[in-house]
Amino acid sequence: MAQPGFWGNPEAAQEKVTQLKNLKAIVTPYQTASDSFQELQELLDLIRETEDTKELAEVEKELRKLDQQVTHLETQSYLGGENDAKNIFLSIHAGAGGTDSCDWVEILLRMYLKWLDNNGYTSQLIDTLAGDSAGLRHATLYIKGHYAFGYLKSEIGVHRLVRISPFDSNKRRHTSFASVDIVPEMEETKIELDENDLRIDTYRAGGPGGQHVNTTDSAVRITHLPTGIVVQCQNERSQGQNKQTALKMLIGKLYALKTKEQEEAFKKIYGNKGEIAWGYQIRSYVIHPYTLVKDHRTGTETGNVEAVLDGKLDMFMDAYLRKKQKK
Repeated sequence: MAQPGFWGNPEAAQEKVTQLKNLKAIVTPYQTASDSFQELQELLDLIRETEDTKELAEVEKELRKLDQQVTHLETQSYLGGENDAKNIFLSIHAGAGGTDSCDWVEILLRMYLKWLDNNGYTSQLIDTLAGDSAGLRHATLYIKGHYAFGYLKSEIGVHRLVRISPFDSNKRRHTSFASVDIVPEMEETKIELDENDLRIDTYRAGGPGGQHVNTTDSAVRITHLPTGIVVQCQNERSQGQNKQTALKMLIGKLYALKTKEQEEAFKKIYGNKGEIAWGYQIRSYVIHPYTLVKDHRTGTETGNVEAVLDGKLDMFMDAYLRKKQKK
């Protein structure tokens, strides 16, 4: 980066900057943990020499911190997949459950936004469709950050909610379903697109975005005719920006479709029919008659539903990555 003319080719330069950022994200936490370990060793040696035990409580506190750092490093060491370091598009779709499932989509969206905020990721809401009475039929986020795909791939699948419905005047228990789909942001060179295979429609956006968005046909929907895959974006300010983002999503989905591993994972998660309903859930969130969140793939569970819905997902991601690594 210090070489003259480094920024002469902005695209190549940005690629190097991203590479450096990814490498620092690996090396810096390791160096921090290593330094902490060295400091604790020196402090313990001093305590032995002076026989002053006042500092032992502080050592225990720092040791617990170090344990968390090492656990994080161990989990990160499992992220060696080809696409694990990439940015992603995360989509949530309502399934069986009517209005409750649309509300469930909005709850899940808030949960992921909390997790992203807690872990230093940046995100942009690029497409939403409101439910008839409440909530959202679907929502799509563009997420940037180190190992976004590596961590969040554990969320792909059907999520099931059991609770007393706030939309039922008789206060009965309802079960709702929503699916989470994640595709990595791929380089355009990975997939060749034939313009004859694309149907591009523009329409007036119905979501947030201000006067410009809601009064012009800036939203873009792209249909890939050979596969039937549909992507759309409406929350950018211009039609050109929306089209560019939609094309990125399409490339990611087509790449995932080409990957045999992704296809097999899809079958395992959704079944052959790809239903967003009972029998295909990866995780259940029960609020009534008891409180429990359980991941059916790993057996990981917790009774603190509120914390999970507030973005505390690390225990589920860690267990998923460990089980996958073990396999």
